[in-house]
Amino acid sequence: MFTFTIEDFVRLRDFIYKRTGIFFEEKKIYFVKRRIIERMKELGLETGKEYYRYLKFKDLEKKEFQNLINMLTTNETYFFREYYQLQVFGEELLADFEEKKIKNSEELKLRIWSAGCSTGEEPYTLAIIVMEILDDYKKWDIEIIATDIDESVLEKAKKGHYGSRAVKDVPLKYLEKYFFKLSDNEYAIKDDVKKLVTFRKLNLMDAVNIRHYKGMDYIFCRNVLIYFSDDARKEVVAHFYNSLNPGGFIFLGHSESLSRITTAFRLKKVKDVILYYKPEK
Repeated sequence: MFTFTIEDFVRLRDFIYKRTGIFFEEKKIYFVKRRIIERMKELGLETGKEYYRYLKFKDLEKKEFQNLINMLTTNETYFFREYYQLQVFGEELLADFEEKKIKNSEELKLRIWSAGCSTGEEPYTLAIIVMEILDDYKKWDIEIIATDIDESVLEKAKKGHYGSRAVKDVPLKYLEKYFFKLSDNEYAIKDDVKKLVTFRKLNLMDAVNIRHYKGMDYIFCRNVLIYFSDDARKEVVAHFYNSLNPGGFIFLGHSESLSRITTAFRLKKVKDVILYYKPEK
C-alpha cells in the first residue's frame, strides 16, 4: 500500500520549487500524487516521506529528480503554435531587423532563444520563419538556442521526428519544403533547419548557467512562466532582460503578461499583438 499525504505533497512541492522555481498549488495534489506514486513503485518505496528522503539524500546525481520533473512538466506543443504571434515576428519585426542591419552596414548576426522548447516544435518553427523571411539567410550568422529542463524532450527534439498532430498547422508549402515524409503519420525535419538550432539543457532557475545566455535579439518563452511562482517569475524575467540586446523583444503566451512582474520592459502593440521589448539606451 502506497501512502502520500498532504504533508508529503507540501514537502516535495517546496523541494521542487527550491530547485526549479516550478510551483504546484494544492489543487494540483492529485496530479502530482499520481506521478510520484509511479516513481515510488519504480523504486520500491512505500511512503511519500521515503521518496522525499531518497531525493534529498540518495539521489546524488539527481537522476531521479530529473525523472520526476520529466513526468510533472507538460510538453504539449506543435509547429506554428499561436500563428498570429509568429506572423508579427516574421513579417514585421524580423523584416525590420534585416532592413536596419543592412541600412546601417551592421554585422548580419541573429540570436534567438527558445526558452522551454519542449520537443523542438517552436525553435524549428522559428528556424523556418528565419529561412523564409531573410533574403539570403546563408549570409547570416544565425543561432537559435533552444533550452529545456527535461532531458527526454530534448532528445526527441534533436531527433526531429514528429507525428501528424504536431505538423497539423504547418502550411503545405513549408511541409513539402522543410520536412521529409517518413510515413502517413510521421515527418522528419530537414537538416538545413536542424543546423540553425542548438539544444541545451537549462534550468531557468539556475542563476549561474543562465548568465551565459547573452546577446539575444529575440526570446520566446511562451506558456512557461505560468508554472512558476511570482518570485521565480521575477527572477527569470530579470535574467531575460539581461540576456536581450537593447531593442530586443520577448514573446510570451497569449494569456501571459509582464505588467505585474517588472516595469523594465516597454510595451508595444503590433497588429493586435502585445509585445515587450528592452528599451534602447
